[in-house]
Amino acid sequence: MHALRIGSLSTAVLIGSLLALLLGALPITVNADVAGKSPLLLENPADGIYVHRGAMATTAAENGGDIANIGFIVGSRCVAVIDTGGTQAVGTALLAALRKRTDKPVCYVIHTHVHPDHSFGDAAFVGDATVFVAHARFPAALAARREGYRQALDRLLGVQAAGSEIAMPTLLVEGERQLDLGDRVISLKAWPTAHTNQDLTVFDLRTKTLWTGDLLFAGHVPVVDGKAIGWLAAIDALIALNAAHVIPGHGPPLRDAATAFADQRRYLQVLVSECRQALRDGVTLATAVDAIGSVEKERWLLFEDYHRRNVTAVYTELEWEN
Repeated sequence: MHALRIGSLSTAVLIGSLLALLLGALPITVNADVAGKSPLLLENPADGIYVHRGAMATTAAENGGDIANIGFIVGSRCVAVIDTGGTQAVGTALLAALRKRTDKPVCYVIHTHVHPDHSFGDAAFVGDATVFVAHARFPAALAARREGYRQALDRLLGVQAAGSEIAMPTLLVEGERQLDLGDRVISLKAWPTAHTNQDLTVFDLRTKTLWTGDLLFAGHVPVVDGKAIGWLAAIDALIALNAAHVIPGHGPPLRDAATAFADQRRYLQVLVSECRQALRDGVTLATAVDAIGSVEKERWLLFEDYHRRNVTAVYTELEWEN
């Protein structure tokens, strides 16, 4: 997720939003006046696994909002798309990239969470045979946020946002569920509140590739829209999966799971530890946001954009802990 800064900081956990890229045809080139000069590129970290890496930036007209990692998994029967990007144009570009690699039908579109930089490309994949899949809490989160997300997208991207929509899922995951793409089984897990309250991961059993959604940020400062304590617990469980390939929600695909999560775990532990100390010492939130976690500043991209709201979220989470 990327959180949209809508107004001033509050003591409530702030909700998020950031957004997408542009269209490609056969060579999959992008409309330069919408999404900048870069074409839509795919990486292939493992057999049948394709990832488009979003820009490490905030949503802007200059990048067309192409800021989230999205992609797909190819089975012998059909394809599962993992997140669709931040606009219909991004979804369309992803579908064009997919069609260059396979003519198999898209049977599933899987949402890792509700944030719009990952989901506003849904319109490109709507069809009678496509099943949209998400965490059991996704529908309620979408219903509460959809209109605000849409207004923010229009404000940020203007005409580039045309046609963008988030689809209401029809297959909901509570606990764990496996889907068979044909000679390829993927395992979906719905997590307790962590990055959000509707995080869903996808684990490809054949290649041991883990799609984390925004349960992992690599290089980009993590963004807390759920509970830091729950997120730390999820990190331990994700590392225990011993994935051979890890696809974060933002940043490059990684090989070693423990190493992949190490920086994010440290950052969240610093926030939790220093917020607890501030609360014990009676430090107000207004003072805390300028002091807590400052040691992390040089270690992350977009720190100034999101860190203060993270402190607000964690301080508020822990305020009534005892």
